[in-house]
Amino acid sequence: MKAAAALRATGIDVVDFGPGEPDFPTPAFVKHAAIDAIESDLTKYTDASGTPELREAIAAQYRAEWDAPYTAAEVVVTAGGKQALHTACLALFEEGDDVLVPVPYWVSFPEMVTLAGARSVFVPIPAGAGFRLSAADVARAATPATRGLIVNTPNNPTGAVMEPSEIEAVVRLAASRGWTVLFDECYDRFVFEGRHFSAAALAREFPETILLAGTLSKTYAMTGWRVGFALGPKALIDLMGRVVGHATSNVCSITQQAALAALTRPDEARPAVEGMLAEYARRREFLIPALNALPGVTCTAPGGAFYAFPDVSAHYGRKIGGHAVTGSQSFAKALLETVAVAVTPGLAFGEDRCVRISFATSRARIEEGVARLARALAL
Repeated sequence: MKAAAALRATGIDVVDFGPGEPDFPTPAFVKHAAIDAIESDLTKYTDASGTPELREAIAAQYRAEWDAPYTAAEVVVTAGGKQALHTACLALFEEGDDVLVPVPYWVSFPEMVTLAGARSVFVPIPAGAGFRLSAADVARAATPATRGLIVNTPNNPTGAVMEPSEIEAVVRLAASRGWTVLFDECYDRFVFEGRHFSAAALAREFPETILLAGTLSKTYAMTGWRVGFALGPKALIDLMGRVVGHATSNVCSITQQAALAALTRPDEARPAVEGMLAEYARRREFLIPALNALPGVTCTAPGGAFYAFPDVSAHYGRKIGGHAVTGSQSFAKALLETVAVAVTPGLAFGEDRCVRISFATSRARIEEGVARLARALAL
């Protein structure tokens, strides 16, 4: 957040709940793999869709975990999960098409649809359902011009995790109507109770319906490395590969070698990933009850990701520290200017009653931030 950075630049101690990225370093063995790639002169162009070895490693992971049918030929490597989703939109949609976008949504989804020339049709998800999307929600919002749907589970900003039965129901609905479902599974390892269910498990039965997008950014704390991927039907993946080839060419060759190490050295990856996830779980266990203990704040426990999405609308229509609060943006501004706490307005995600709080920061900073929130709401 620019406002938080500007305040911090003046020397003020800001508790920043805004970042959507892990606060852990990239695992050492991944970094060393990149160094080895440089020293081995692996610094030339690769295939625009990614090295064969990395594409095969991605496909192999989904075959092993979900019995998915994917091969290396059905994988494209991209500059983060964002490029995978954007490229899929460009390849699939055009003017006159409607794309269903569940609300709350990640901020870039509607813009990706717009850049493809299509129209976003928003699918409201009831807060009372824990913001978990259902096939019934999708069916109610569908239009005659619907050509696709974007599904994000675990969800940013809510942390909601869809039930496996609803994922299957959504896929069956889409298949019956000839839609493509773009599954954003960037937080697939971030599930606090049970296990994430990947749509990849349905790809044998519905190979033409499912496009999966993933990333190493969150799982391996590699946000700045910019490496993601998509898996789907070969004709679509080939088209996406051509788009990537003309738009950006390949992901950095060194990054691809680091990603290959992350995916193919499980004995080193597992303890690093599990350690990060365990710490996020501990933070969640503190944060959610602490938020619900604040006056006028209600927050459903997120099933995944590392975000809380509390409803703060009970404070709209009042002043906080002399600042009038009328919605999530003015609420966030009041917190920043009154107690130097940065949160992300829910309006950016299509839900103005809420704000997003990232717990990808230390327990000490979370405790300090909650204490400041309590002071602000008591003003």
